[in-house]
Amino acid sequence: MKTLETQNLNKLVSKDTTLVWLRRDLRLQDNAALYYALKENKSVLPLFIFDSTILDKLEDKADKRVAFIHQSLMQIHEELIKLGSSLLVLHGNPVDIYQKLNPKAVYTNHDYEPYALERDATVSNILSTKAIDFKTYKDQLIFEKDEVLKDDGKPYTIFTPYSRKWKAKLNKFYLKSYPTEKYFSHFKQCEAISIPSLKSLGFEDVEATFPERIIKQSIIEKYDTQRNFPAIVGTTRLSVHLRFGTVSIRKLAQIAVKKNEVWLNELIWRDFYHMILWHFPHIVDKAFKPAYDNIPWRKDEERFALWCEGKTGYPIVDAGMRELNTTGFMHNRVRMIVASFLTKHLLIDWRWGEAYFAKKLLDFDLAANNGGWQWAASSGCDAAPYFRVFNPTLQTQKFDPKFEYIKKWVPEFGTPDYPTPIVDHTFARDRVLKTYKEALAE
Repeated sequence: MKTLETQNLNKLVSKDTTLVWLRRDLRLQDNAALYYALKENKSVLPLFIFDSTILDKLEDKADKRVAFIHQSLMQIHEELIKLGSSLLVLHGNPVDIYQKLNPKAVYTNHDYEPYALERDATVSNILSTKAIDFKTYKDQLIFEKDEVLKDDGKPYTIFTPYSRKWKAKLNKFYLKSYPTEKYFSHFKQCEAISIPSLKSLGFEDVEATFPERIIKQSIIEKYDTQRNFPAIVGTTRLSVHLRFGTVSIRKLAQIAVKKNEVWLNELIWRDFYHMILWHFPHIVDKAFKPAYDNIPWRKDEERFALWCEGKTGYPIVDAGMRELNTTGFMHNRVRMIVASFLTKHLLIDWRWGEAYFAKKLLDFDLAANNGGWQWAASSGCDAAPYFRVFNPTLQTQKFDPKFEYIKKWVPEFGTPDYPTPIVDHTFARDRVLKTYKEALAE
């Protein structure tokens, strides 16, 4: 396997070579951009760029997500080697990289986040000055942008009517897989190029067990009755695979339509939050409902640190935070509980919690993370009303009555070593209702 010297790069990416730029679609099967590139070209080389603009902002050099991406790329690389081809992996700013490359064309799939949109527009401009086509496709969502709108042409801001229109529009066309395998002979035939190590990217090797890339239909079938209980394996744990595109959204939707409408709704929520981000980009750092930016959040760094560490004295909250810190995953019911606790019990800005989740979650996705946090803070488009304050004790009684989940993550629960609550529930509830009411009245 050869290393890639700078002078060999333009030789490898010659004028007869079409690049497929992989980003949130780390698979060779059922991949829209890859399908069209292979179908329309005879010498296709997949490319992944470890984007230094993103990586340089990651404080944790043992970031599990970088390790997950690296592992996924190694799998793709092995598949391509068997086909006589290779994966090209580069490290740097994509804008700088594309200024040096001169392929026949570049194919990629849409990315909807503000940074990605700006980056892609710049790359497109660079390539157009060199008369190189930049073709992009929908791949990570079933419906995107303006595909599901109200009858008056405006975007939905409430989930239920959006989901009804989504389901009414769905047909076999939108669920159809892209048969990339038909054109695998069109991959560029070349010697395998070695992939940069995590160390060379400035990151550490991580001892981590990632959720399997297996679609467990037995879990999907029981999802509606088991999804709220964090002590049991009642969810598919596919969120990280959806986030990085190691599984196809179309494949999952095909199964969901047949097996479980409640699980299908989870996939629709994903489309919904991406649609909201597309139409209302201000939500990245502001409340969807502007009035909620008037809330005088408490800048309580001491209690925020206790929340981060899982030492609030509320066992279900602490279990969730410790699970997150240890594994990069948190059960969805528990995500709602810990987010409600931070924003309602501690009156701490949802943006603090959102940023912490962004650092820790394996499946971090800007649209979904923002949507979930604004839902909990009641500031979002389709949010819990502000007077809904989750009671962690009642949530525990309903969803972890035998304390199985809690005992797994909080071994000192029930002993003198476990801390007393950092805030009283009744006091906190009265305080938040008064604070929100006064702020919204202004």
